[in-house]
Amino acid sequence: MKRRVVVTGQGVITPVGLNVNDFWTSLLEGKSGIGPVTTFDTKDMPTKIGAQVKNFDPLQYMSKKNANKVAQFTQFALAAAKQAVEQAQLHIDEKNAPRIGVIVGSGAGGLDVIEENYDKLNQSGPKRVSPYYVSSMMINSAPGEISIALGAKGPSFAVVTACATGSNAIGEALRTIQYGTADVVIAGGSEANFSLLDLASFSNIHALSRRNDQPQQASRPFDRNRDGFVIGGGAGLVVLEELEHALNRGANILAELVGYGCTTDAYHITAPDPSGSGPAEAIRIALRDGGLAPEDISYINAHGTSTPFNDRMEINAIKTVFGEHAPNIAISSIKSVTGHLMGGAGGVELIATVQSLLHNKVPPTLNCDDPEDPELNFVPHVAQEREVHAAISNSFGFGGHNVCLAVRKWQGEADVS
Repeated sequence: MKRRVVVTGQGVITPVGLNVNDFWTSLLEGKSGIGPVTTFDTKDMPTKIGAQVKNFDPLQYMSKKNANKVAQFTQFALAAAKQAVEQAQLHIDEKNAPRIGVIVGSGAGGLDVIEENYDKLNQSGPKRVSPYYVSSMMINSAPGEISIALGAKGPSFAVVTACATGSNAIGEALRTIQYGTADVVIAGGSEANFSLLDLASFSNIHALSRRNDQPQQASRPFDRNRDGFVIGGGAGLVVLEELEHALNRGANILAELVGYGCTTDAYHITAPDPSGSGPAEAIRIALRDGGLAPEDISYINAHGTSTPFNDRMEINAIKTVFGEHAPNIAISSIKSVTGHLMGGAGGVELIATVQSLLHNKVPPTLNCDDPEDPELNFVPHVAQEREVHAAISNSFGFGGHNVCLAVRKWQGEADVS
């Protein structure tokens, strides 16, 4: 039998909160983190808005020396990891370190470091390139730095599946614990604040919203008048733990992670298969893996990017799997509040899903004024109170990657403070 896995800690760095409490409050109140880009000049850009992490101080989580040696996505990941471990009250020592792993990914990794050092190379020559360039830009620097900082000596690696990265990392962490390779895994995804290069590239494939004069209305998942997603940055990490291990040390259990489904479209490198067959199968696998029936699900944290193709595809997948039960499910996309955190999205969105289980509240989908499918409940504009016993979180990425995570309310007592 597979070992049962529970969530005992959560940590986030997002455009709407630098800890879980502030993040969750912002979601419920619909406080958008989207606004004009101020960190670089956008005068020649068709899109001038984004969702950037603000007021983050890495020195709260690491020394100045270490902060200067790592890329921003690693700073975000290390901060979220330390929050999660603190909430889990997990003490790592020489005895348990070999059984504690770190699986953390990113979509782009240290793109900020790459751009900075390329400019130095061109402008000042090779001697000005940082000796820390290679170690800071590589995507596996995030799990590496977390392992070093925390002393975790179990399995450690990075996952890269674009916008499905965080969810894939958590799913692989689930498997790692289920099959006995580790007892605890710190897992999730992280993405730095986007750069001018990011904004230019996504703009040129017409993926981004151009509602520059109405930034807080730009991300419109499942609304017929959507015109693209809003790019953002941030990190979401969880502490996953084998159930008996958590119970034996008296950990506060937040939820049980029960299912993981993963498929590939094999259709197009950036466009989703319009039928939604790949995501639908990922959802089916996650439900079957978790011993859940479609009727058990009362909330779906949707991928919901606010692009015409993705949202329509996800609706097709949901209706295919859930059929007549689909209108009974609350479906919301927190990207309407946070923007799209890319490789960090899956981890942050699973945490929002766990919060829904804990508080029996579902965060809203902002700006869903004219829903693509009026029969479905996209939780428009305001949060809804409802009993959430089981839920899923969807993540889909460029390359055709589809991931679904299924979580269930923990039947014991959980401290939600």
